[in-house]
Parts: sequence; C-alpha cells; structure tokens
Amino acid sequence: MLTMELSSVYLGFSVAAGIAGNVFAFVLFVSPIPTFKRIIRNKSTEQFSGLPYIYAFLNCLICLWYGSPAVKTGIIWVATVNSFGAVFQLIYISIFIAYAEKEIKVRMLGLLLVVLAIFGLIVYVSLKVLDYDGRQIFVGYLSVFSLISMFASPLFIIKLVIKTRSVEFMPFYLSLATFLMSLSFSAYGVFKEDPFLYVPNGIGTILAIVQLALYFYYSNLSKKGLREPLIVTYV
Repeated sequence: MLTMELSSVYLGFSVAAGIAGNVFAFVLFVSPIPTFKRIIRNKSTEQFSGLPYIYAFLNCLICLWYGSPAVKTGIIWVATVNSFGAVFQLIYISIFIAYAEKEIKVRMLGLLLVVLAIFGLIVYVSLKVLDYDGRQIFVGYLSVFSLISMFASPLFIIKLVIKTRSVEFMPFYLSLATFLMSLSFSAYGVFKEDPFLYVPNGIGTILAIVQLALYFYYSNLSKKGLREPLIVTYV
C-alpha cells in the first residue's frame, strides 16, 4: 500500500513538473511577438535576423520527435511543449519571409527546406534503420546536442552584459522563464529517469542562474551609479 502511495505521489510530481515546463516554455514562445508586430507594422524585417527562428524550429521538431510514442513512450509533456513551439516558430518564420527582402526571402525559404529535409532524414533513419532502443539513443543524443546549443546561445548576451556592465540586453522575465522552464524539465527528466532530458535542461538551469545572478549584480551597480549610462542605437 505504501509503495502504491509513493508511486502515485511520484507520478503526481512528474505530471506537475511537465505541466509547469509547458507553461514556462509558452512564455518564451510568445516573447518574440512584439518583434513581429513591429515587422508587420513597418512591413520590413529591418535588421532583424530570421536564423534564430529557423534553428528553434529544428530544435522543436527534433525534441517533438523524441517525445513522440514512436521514439519513446511516457514523456508526453515533451511532445506537447515542442509541438506548440514548432507551430509558433513556423508562424514567425512565415511572417519573416513575407516581409523580408527578396534575397533574404529566398535564403530563408532555402533554410526552411533544409530544416524540413534534415528532420525528414532523421525520421526516416529512426523508423527504417534503427530498432526501438536504437531509435531512443539516436534521437536522444540529437535532442541533447540541440538543446545544449540552444541553451548556450545566451553566452553571447552574458558576455555583452559583462562588457557593457548593463542588463539592458538581458530582459529579466525572459531569463526567469528560461530558468523555471529548464528547472521544470530537469525535474521531469529526473522523475522519468531520462538523462536525455535532465542533462541538457540541467545545463540550461545553470546558465539561467548565471544570467539571473548577473542581472541582479549589474542592476544593483546601475542603481548605485557605478557605471556610465549606456547609449543604445536601434536600427
């Protein structure tokens, strides 16, 4: 009886962690909306880059495939969060292509086709070449590499914050949402005993903690007037 109760509690925590991860990830997915409102309003992509959305789309597709029953059962919250993420990224890419200059439009369309081809190849190899266990390892390592690369991307922003002694380029709520999402999916991975989940998200949690620590440190310096005002020119 005690074992069954502990199992139920364990399952409850697992579900809670998965739902929390989905909620915090949703905050990250909607964060680019102001940028795309500006693109639509100005009918131009200006100096914005579409590459982050192309990469995020591929990342969501790979992680969605890993969370699907065809690859691994029992991690449905990984599939749901990345299905939403893939839809959001595809919408952003479509808007970007619609308002980009012709040369950039062609390049973005080409990259989108490359991403779809890569994902198609991954699915083909998974289903036609590998057995169920091999499929988990193959797609699992791909998802780990993809997630770690995504979580490592803010290192440039961290470097910029240290260089400028300003947190203007690192919004607090995005860093907080990244921390909470990574922490939630780290816990979810631990509950599911899945290193392909808790290792990359654990790394993401650590990097997010660094971002938050830098935010509080440099925002306090700013309040004390220990740095010169930063002049930012937006183009």
